[in-house]
Amino acid sequence: MQYSILITGCSTGIGLQAAQTLQKHNFLVVASCRKQADVEQLRRSGIKHVVQLDLADPASIEQGLNETLKITGGKLFALFNNGAYGQPGAVEDLPVDALRQQFEVNLFGTHDLTTRVVTLMLEQGYGRIVQNSSVLGMVAAPFRGAYNASKFALEGLTDTMRMELSDTPIKVSLIEPGPIVSKFRDNALHALQDNIDIDASRHKRGYAEAVARLSKVGPASSGTLPASAVVDKLLHALESPRPKARYYVTWPTYAAAIMRRVLPTVLLDRVMRSKGN
Repeated sequence: MQYSILITGCSTGIGLQAAQTLQKHNFLVVASCRKQADVEQLRRSGIKHVVQLDLADPASIEQGLNETLKITGGKLFALFNNGAYGQPGAVEDLPVDALRQQFEVNLFGTHDLTTRVVTLMLEQGYGRIVQNSSVLGMVAAPFRGAYNASKFALEGLTDTMRMELSDTPIKVSLIEPGPIVSKFRDNALHALQDNIDIDASRHKRGYAEAVARLSKVGPASSGTLPASAVVDKLLHALESPRPKARYYVTWPTYAAAIMRRVLPTVLLDRVMRSKGN
């Protein structure tokens, strides 16, 4: 049996690495991305099956899943929900529309796709759901409120869904990467500049530091790992008879998990504030 998997957010980074690696491992990979230009680029790069799927558009989600099922023969072994982006900005500066769009992609669209796939998996009697979360799905950080909120919400929904599906053959896992080499910072920089009125904010200095960090070339921190480190965890979640509920990837994620359990809130806040923007 060739295992089939739909992966969202495959234009770059973790999604692209996952599609390339799983295809080499003989998975029937259906890679998806938001823009048609990226669909064509993925096909040229050697990914055999690519569909357009915009998580902010319910019609696109339906069409992308239907195209996927035509490729896989109506069955789907796994869904890797990787598509997401980060909207920086102090909570007080976040326009409601920017926050709404963050949730539309990172939560609502992901939820829409996931529930459609769960229905299919219940009918076929097997399946794996793997959600790509973040270290910021466990701990909060300044200027990351929108992204924090979306990933906290994703983790809450996923934990609940895992319990609700515990009496079924469907396995549910979360991956919490931390800093990974990708274009995530590039996209976050554009979101900051497009949606936050920096000049009108009392946080001008903080935003200047954020722009410098997001513009930095190379690894974001000493704990940064390549996207392949995430894919290693993904493979375990897909192939193990007993996949873990949570997979930590980088040392900052392991550290955050420990700090959240042992530090009083006041000390955890101090640590996260010291990380800057």
